[in-house]
Amino acid sequence: MDFNLNEELQLLQKTAREFAESELKKPAREMDEREEFNVEVFRKLASLGLAGLTVPERFGGSGFYESNLANQAACVVLEEINRVCASTGVTLSVHMSLFSSALNKWGSEELKARVLPKTASGEWIGAYCLSEAGAGSDAGSLSCAARKVGSEYVLNGSKLWITSAPYADVYLVMARTSNEHKTRGISAFIVERSRKGVVIGKKEKKMGIRGSATSEVLFEDCRIPASNLIGEEGKGFTIALDTLDGGRIGISAQAVGIARACLEDSIEYAKQREQFGKKIAEFQGVQWMLADMGVKLEAARLLMYRAAFLRDNGQPCAKEAAMAKLFASEMANKAAKDAVQIFGGNGYSKEYNVERYFRDAKITEIYEGTSQVQRIVVSRALIS
Repeated sequence: MDFNLNEELQLLQKTAREFAESELKKPAREMDEREEFNVEVFRKLASLGLAGLTVPERFGGSGFYESNLANQAACVVLEEINRVCASTGVTLSVHMSLFSSALNKWGSEELKARVLPKTASGEWIGAYCLSEAGAGSDAGSLSCAARKVGSEYVLNGSKLWITSAPYADVYLVMARTSNEHKTRGISAFIVERSRKGVVIGKKEKKMGIRGSATSEVLFEDCRIPASNLIGEEGKGFTIALDTLDGGRIGISAQAVGIARACLEDSIEYAKQREQFGKKIAEFQGVQWMLADMGVKLEAARLLMYRAAFLRDNGQPCAKEAAMAKLFASEMANKAAKDAVQIFGGNGYSKEYNVERYFRDAKITEIYEGTSQVQRIVVSRALIS
């Protein structure tokens, strides 16, 4: 097995790393402080081809889809972006893995041709609408409804905790088209923000990823053409679960990026900070914390790439994606906790980025399936 990135992925990594270092460092702090997403920075990112990694070339993608490298390429980019700004990172992850990838796999040729070029170029930002007030981990209990009326569907209901909702241009929405069965009564739709009846509700005040807006989305007699259905009617829950496999790989990349930031910043600080007449990097207690960070970071990255490889090659990866997200998210939270400890009092100050990493890391254990849900997925796969 070759553990080295090929030349194409190395170039992509270099591009993403240079962009993150030169274009994201200052906006990352500003977005966190203002609780506002910088759409212009996202457009710049997209102009480099970094938003179309999961899209075929014929729809404006970057060419990695045809090489069976789309998810691996996304992991490369997401690690670099999240290393600097987790708010931009989650926006990009949702855009590529939960929206564009799902539309590409399940949508009609007409719908893909109409929407994907705009998401690949960054003209449109995509969002994913699954969760509701009464349907979080139990997504099959959703109540947002889509009723067929002639050649249209009429959507009514609300979605909660929707990443990028206020500045997204298009949504992938899961809605109930039948009450006869809990999960087989759900269908998936593409809904443009510009349609009448799409209303952005309450914006959440969050502990972390504060630069990424998370809001309620309401549908009030929102009419969409029947052609905006993706997949078959009643197959939405299957689409949602399949899409979440890719999304969980994206969040594992986010966790890897945050953890890498914690490790690199901690090493730099430990080499500079002096106590008791020597650098704190010389103390065994600090060295062991850094060692644990490094080992677990490498392990998480390998789990991430294995899941991405399987998905790129059309192989089942639900267990592997769940393993990657579970391990990477818990590893990132431990890395962030230890980074704050290494920085001591300075780690508790907003002057240093580790304070932000600590707040940003927590959500990776919650969204796109909590750690408890990941353990259910893994355990069921092991004993089935």
